[in-house]
Amino acid sequence: MTLLSAEGLNKSFGGVVAARDVSFALTAGEMLAIIGPNGAGKSTTFNMVGGQLRPDSGRVTLAGQDITGMPPREVCRLGVGRTFQVAQTFLSMTVVGNVQMALIAHAGRTRDVVADAERLFRAEALALLDRVGMADAADRPIGELAYGDVKRVELAIALAAAPRLLLMDEPTAGMAPRERASLMRLTAGIAREEGIGVLFTEHDMDAVFAHADRILVLVRGEIIAAGAPEEVRANEQVQRVYLGTTGVKAALRARRAHG
Repeated sequence: MTLLSAEGLNKSFGGVVAARDVSFALTAGEMLAIIGPNGAGKSTTFNMVGGQLRPDSGRVTLAGQDITGMPPREVCRLGVGRTFQVAQTFLSMTVVGNVQMALIAHAGRTRDVVADAERLFRAEALALLDRVGMADAADRPIGELAYGDVKRVELAIALAAAPRLLLMDEPTAGMAPRERASLMRLTAGIAREEGIGVLFTEHDMDAVFAHADRILVLVRGEIIAAGAPEEVRANEQVQRVYLGTTGVKAALRARRAHG
């Protein structure tokens, strides 16, 4: 069953076409990567889905409901979680406090924050931290963590809204190679176990070819290829305009590493 559908999305900024007739679909439990060179329209497409941008034309539906141009807060309430290229956390709070705040916000109990913030949803927050391998750091200030661990906490925060769709903008940006692989394995496992659709943009081709079920390639705002990693890797146009020798080698490494 289709979870997310984008149909004929178009967006221009002045005379610059950022997205032209972009269409794709995503099913529950699937990992779909959007890749392409700088200026390809990845962020524009991503933000039209998340509500940060309203398309000039076209339609976005979530489980059959039209969410085109809906504000991000309303999109989130419909079951859409998001992580960012630069992790969005409260550095002065503890790890568990960050996840508790997300749970409090999702439950609409922000008025209780002053009196009960340390107590509310602590057990639920600890369970989410355990899910991402960060329960042992629950009471540490998040500002003390290594950046790779902060990204894991951000994933727990996104999961606090019990999303059916997760949008991940450059999830491995700023991370060491081993941390990147670990985070993407974790995300893929959670997505498949819990039936969460994941749409992500990424520059790390090892992460893309190892963990995406399907890949969408954008160049100058248009889709030039879409399909399984093997299909995209073998596409001559993709090799010529984006992957090149380095990207093809990355794809081959990812294939060998994951069988």
